[in-house]
Amino acid sequence: MSRFDTVLIANRGEIAARIIRGCRRQGYTTVAVYSDADAQARHVLEADTAVRIGPGPVGESYLSIEKLIEAAKASGAGAIHPGYGFLSERHDFAQAVQDAGLVFIGPDPDAIEAMGNKSASKVRMIAANVPCVPGYQGAGQEDDLLVAEAIKVGLPVMVKAASGGGGRGMRLVHEESELKAAIQSARSEATNAFGDGQLLIEKAVLNARHVEIQIFGDRHGTVVHLGERDCSVQRRNQKVIEEAPSPAVSSELRARMGEAAVAAAKAVNYVGAGTVEFMLAANGEFYFLEMNTRLQVEHPVTEMIHDVDLVAWQLMVANGDPLPMTQAEIDARRHGHAIEVRLCAEDPAAGFLPQTGRVLTWHTPSGDGLRADHCLIEGGVISPFYDSLQGKLMAWGETRLQAIQKLIAMLGDTALLGLASNRDFLIELLSQPEFQGPGVTTGFIADQYPAERIKALGEPDHVHQALAAALMVESDALALQKANDLDASLLSWHSANTAPLVMKLARGEKTAVLEVECLPNREYRTDIITTQEEEDEAARSVRLLSIDGSRVSYVSEGRRLQAHFARNGSQLWLSTPTCTACYEDVTYQPEQGAEAGSDGRILAPIDGKVMTVSVVPGQVVAKGELLLVLEAMKMEFRLQAPVAGTVELVNAGVGAQVALRQLIVQITPDEVPAE
Repeated sequence: MSRFDTVLIANRGEIAARIIRGCRRQGYTTVAVYSDADAQARHVLEADTAVRIGPGPVGESYLSIEKLIEAAKASGAGAIHPGYGFLSERHDFAQAVQDAGLVFIGPDPDAIEAMGNKSASKVRMIAANVPCVPGYQGAGQEDDLLVAEAIKVGLPVMVKAASGGGGRGMRLVHEESELKAAIQSARSEATNAFGDGQLLIEKAVLNARHVEIQIFGDRHGTVVHLGERDCSVQRRNQKVIEEAPSPAVSSELRARMGEAAVAAAKAVNYVGAGTVEFMLAANGEFYFLEMNTRLQVEHPVTEMIHDVDLVAWQLMVANGDPLPMTQAEIDARRHGHAIEVRLCAEDPAAGFLPQTGRVLTWHTPSGDGLRADHCLIEGGVISPFYDSLQGKLMAWGETRLQAIQKLIAMLGDTALLGLASNRDFLIELLSQPEFQGPGVTTGFIADQYPAERIKALGEPDHVHQALAAALMVESDALALQKANDLDASLLSWHSANTAPLVMKLARGEKTAVLEVECLPNREYRTDIITTQEEEDEAARSVRLLSIDGSRVSYVSEGRRLQAHFARNGSQLWLSTPTCTACYEDVTYQPEQGAEAGSDGRILAPIDGKVMTVSVVPGQVVAKGELLLVLEAMKMEFRLQAPVAGTVELVNAGVGAQVALRQLIVQITPDEVPAE
């Protein structure tokens, strides 16, 4: 095996940045690759050198094996690290890397083919007597065959992509009538995300925990495990919170699951980092789900409780060196508890709709036991081409409760402003007694957080609104001072006879009328006169102590507090320890008419690509009928008719890129008969 000193990272985002840091700590030179959409991305700026590999769409850049190998050769890289997602579990990519005379930092192609494909790996595990969930993993892939096999297994079932991971291409089906649509949707999503539309069917194990074992093998015949991670808190099969160790796993169960995972790896002569995933039933029985033949998104929590660097281990093994620790040494190092949350650019109140746009403010604290792996840069743009995951925030503590408390505090001082994120939702989940206890299963979010409850989360209180109004007035005054070179002392002077400012602030679909009275010493008294729902007449005072960049210190109701904000024209984003909101000053804007949709206009909910169009001009449609499917951030969005009527305009064809709020379809609504 040839040794190497330069590594090309065939990935992007937070994992590319994390691998670059890991390589640098070990003395390796790093090469980043980037699409046009990522030209100014963080991983590009952190690498020693970077190579352009194509336009934004993944099929023309990050999924192009030929371009990646060309980039490695052109940059002098001797090895390629695939990261996770994209091509990381494609055996043909690993083979192409080796055929080009380069080192693939991961398992051999044969092991990826055997275990990276969920159907093939399940067949192998059944032959090895590893407990598996009942299901169908055959070669036949016709829709009718899969429907029949699902019925044979017994509903509910999971329709799953045979390749890839991250919850893509997965559908939970409870009703027979939903099977065919779920199969077609899962196949389409899997094809777009992984380039492979093969599916398998499994009996759904409900109210279980998702527990995975981190394994590691070298080329000297050694395979070890680094304990388990609990990934039970999920939304639509996407992991939201991960932790190590699992609060539901005893030392005896850990040993049994670890032995099963090591046996699975040895069965395919596994080399490198891998993860064996299990479903853990309430009775303590566990069932093999799949093996991820790569580094996992959640690998940092394993690193934190063992004080190891798994990327460094990958580099050692890829260079032919033995693993640095024995199983006994690993077990002896396990200490404390670590929890990770996934910070995503998505709006929970809008059904977790992915968000795109410019990052106005980004801040997260550092400290003992805290870690943030992210790809965010202030002023950077989050594009529609890639996953909504922007980073992972982690905390370590001596106990699980201490780790939870530290992570809640870390999130409270974290601000991602300029577009919506799931930060407030993460704080809510971590704060729940159900989560802080030992009994959470994979159904936690679905059971406890219906759409109505999620939409109600993060409603700003009156102090939040008062602070937003004060910051708008203050920032306008600061802008006036700067433009006219005024003395700063004038900002704290207000005439006692000055009439209050009347402001109208909009937040989403809600509008409030406020009176803001400017008092001495940068104190602002805000009367919230009305909201759209009811008369409010709430009065709150806030006194601004200092503004340092995006951070504001203030006093309200006798408490000294801090928050982060960002001003963007008439908008102001404000993030306190429990609530993030965007306000717009609409004081002088005309009243808005009916919302799009009620008048038959269908606007793009996100920047994306049109995958299918199901209607043509002149076609009569019923309310709720499918019009078209958009793809963005590796997810599909099915746009349905908001009203019954006749299609007058289809403004985008298959393959077209559409922008947020672009008119896509116009329907002339049916006339409602007069009563």
